[in-house]
Amino acid sequence: PIVPHCARTREAGLAMMPPDLDRRVPVTVLTGFLGAGKTTLLNHILTATHGKKIAIIENEFGETAIDDALVTKNSKFNSDEEIIEVLNGCICCSVRQDLVSILHKLADRTRAGDLVLDAIILETTGMADPAPVAQTFLVDDAIKAFARIDGIVTLVDAKHIEQHLNEEKPNGVVNEAAAQVAFADRLLLNKTDLVSTDDLERIEGRLRAINAVSQIQRCTKSAVSVDSVLNINGFDLQRALKANPDLLNADVAWTQHDPSVTSVSLDQGLARHLRTVDIGEVDFQLLQDWINELIHTRGSEIFRMKGILAIKHAPQRFVYHAVHMMFDGDWGEHWGDDEPRASKLVFIGKNLDQEELRAEFAACLASPEMELKRLAALRFDVGEEVQCYVGPGQWANGKVINRMWRKEGSASKAPYQVELEDGTLIFAPVDDDQVIRKPLRFDIGDAVQCYLGSSQWGKGKIIAQNYREEGWALDEAAPYQVELENGKLIFAPADNDAVIKRV
Repeated sequence: PIVPHCARTREAGLAMMPPDLDRRVPVTVLTGFLGAGKTTLLNHILTATHGKKIAIIENEFGETAIDDALVTKNSKFNSDEEIIEVLNGCICCSVRQDLVSILHKLADRTRAGDLVLDAIILETTGMADPAPVAQTFLVDDAIKAFARIDGIVTLVDAKHIEQHLNEEKPNGVVNEAAAQVAFADRLLLNKTDLVSTDDLERIEGRLRAINAVSQIQRCTKSAVSVDSVLNINGFDLQRALKANPDLLNADVAWTQHDPSVTSVSLDQGLARHLRTVDIGEVDFQLLQDWINELIHTRGSEIFRMKGILAIKHAPQRFVYHAVHMMFDGDWGEHWGDDEPRASKLVFIGKNLDQEELRAEFAACLASPEMELKRLAALRFDVGEEVQCYVGPGQWANGKVINRMWRKEGSASKAPYQVELEDGTLIFAPVDDDQVIRKPLRFDIGDAVQCYLGSSQWGKGKIIAQNYREEGWALDEAAPYQVELENGKLIFAPADNDAVIKRV
């Protein structure tokens, strides 16, 4: 379509105006596919010492916002006033009018003298096509007078970008990853530590084939200087029009997303009539088992997972995110004394089953029944004599003094706390013979019979306990080394009558 002459002329003139004469607020659009590192980059910017007053517009694809709490905290780092807006939904289509309303509100406050802004950062959802977002700043007269696009900065996940570029989409459906690369003024190739040099060179070749103009900057954990993102004066309207001739056509029908890609939100903090998930604190062990299963069985179709979880017995919230089969989680801030300990999770991917995910999460909630089940499964009782692994080839005798023991402030419980013969208190992290076992039945010098195979047994005597051979793993040891009557040295791999027994 032909771009209206008046629109083309005015925008071209503004675009060519020297930046130091353009008093409009510069806008940085952070885009990139799900899990590319946009929020991490945003928090780097907010905590950097630059003295700028920045308004943040945070966009999340799901109904439940996860990243807004950390962004809100960091948005106050350089300013006493918090200026943050959160949009839930896809900013390039379903909530685009909400973006217009937010920008009008910021413009009104600026015009009235109530607000002075040095920059606006708009972080889009990973499913957003950046072209309709950019159009918002180009076709609305009030927004055009107030703000200008400084640059569209696209984060690229080096580990997963090719998978998404290769994805075949139905006719008329946008490939969001490709659109984000094509429309970028600057490409930050992130997570370079997760791929090889050959991979990086191949990926950069693919990016240049889509966008030959924009600078590519390699980084890890989204660590780049603020100058690489803000005030780059990178947006070129004429180049953008070549990439998308409909950019200034306000009547064009914009992005169609793949209908098989959806989000599922599980939020315990919603009002009762809106809540679709059971309430209660999370059992950390059950959670870990569930997340591991999700990643390994459905990781290819789950593009993104993230959550803030209230773990039973833990004073801190557990914050996690995952991209396909890569998971990262850590303890965050402490829960406030008057703050509801409510978990919220978001999944984005293909063919998600909300009811299935809801039921699986419910099965991870802590309960007295699960505690009793774990107790009943333990092999040793309080007072029983045991041996504990304390180092390569080293075992120490002791006795069980507690079962399902938990250190104060910890979310995890150990099957046993053990007092060793020297008085040292330790814990056994798992109930397994590689960690804790019954005391060995035989002493050095005892006469024994060892199974040699094919129903053959050989007599000998114990010459060593907890025997290790060179090259064995650090946690690998045989209960006994035995010298047979013919002088041959063997080891017994287990301490049971099927392997070794008294003469």
